[in-house]
Amino acid sequence: MNTPDAQRPRSELLRRTILVLVSVAIGLGLIELGVRASTWTWLFAWPNYVLDARKVLAETDNGRSVHDERLGYRPRPGYAAPGVTIDGDGLRTTGAAPAGDKAPILAVGDSFTFGEEVSDGESWPADLQRITGRRVLNGGVSGYGFDQIVLRAEALAPLYRPGAIVVAFIADDIRRTEMRRLWSADKPYFDPEGDGLALRNVPVPPRAPPETTLTFWQRTIGYSYAFDFLMRRLGLLHDWFGDHVRVHKEGTGELISCRLTERLAGLQKESGAPVLLVAAYDPVVWDDPKFAAEQRRLTAGLLDCARRNGLATLDTYEALAAMPRPRDLYVLWHMNAAGNALIARLVAGALGNKGN
Repeated sequence: MNTPDAQRPRSELLRRTILVLVSVAIGLGLIELGVRASTWTWLFAWPNYVLDARKVLAETDNGRSVHDERLGYRPRPGYAAPGVTIDGDGLRTTGAAPAGDKAPILAVGDSFTFGEEVSDGESWPADLQRITGRRVLNGGVSGYGFDQIVLRAEALAPLYRPGAIVVAFIADDIRRTEMRRLWSADKPYFDPEGDGLALRNVPVPPRAPPETTLTFWQRTIGYSYAFDFLMRRLGLLHDWFGDHVRVHKEGTGELISCRLTERLAGLQKESGAPVLLVAAYDPVVWDDPKFAAEQRRLTAGLLDCARRNGLATLDTYEALAAMPRPRDLYVLWHMNAAGNALIARLVAGALGNKGN
């Protein structure tokens, strides 16, 4: 039987627990006000920082991209902004087409191929066009995984009948094949099935409204400027702001990407255009040896798969590493004009007399 004396310890524990929680809440509130007071701007404005970031991303992406049921999204035909021009076919312009009747070179890849952070004429496909004197089609799309890159090559090759196909990637594109959604944009993905691959999430759903993508914690802590400040200082905004949905365990992307080179080999046979697989590198490779070792391992594995499937390959690492300061070949996260010019020379050399 519970007596008043027996109940007293429970009441005291409850009282102390409530006191601790209230004290913690008051302490966190004071920290929040203190951090906000240091800027004044955020002392009177209390937005949800995660939601605001996703709204900006959605507005930007919806402006320069259109939904694609097979690829997820692709560049918006006719889009134009300072330094960036997308032609009527959804390809980034590479300058006036050279004279001659040689079949074009098709370049596909991610933001490194598209040429983020540089103008139209400073992307490596534009440089490649000047070097070879052949029209080069820039089919790069920012944010693509290796799966989307291969699907993009398969979609464009029958349309343009290229004489050669250059497929460029960075190691992170391999990881992206493990995802169903990246930065709030749904994408196709492949499941390993038997000895092959099965395409999933097609047709790809349109981008969800940013308000519907927040987790409970992002809906609550997302209003905290102090937490936002902490995430920035720790370099964790990619995961905090990002809306990424994983469908495969880490490491599965290596198997998927390897099997995707079999599809590229099939495209090479069907189109008659030789495929060159080119490995580019994230700038962090030159800042973090541990990161570099993992990126090189992933890259080497995929290039080896490509060679086993009869594809030509180009690893740009040694040429980049031979430069006095490789990091100087980047703007922030992507190659600058000098870096892209170097990549174009390497690709031109690797193509040699390949292609029609």
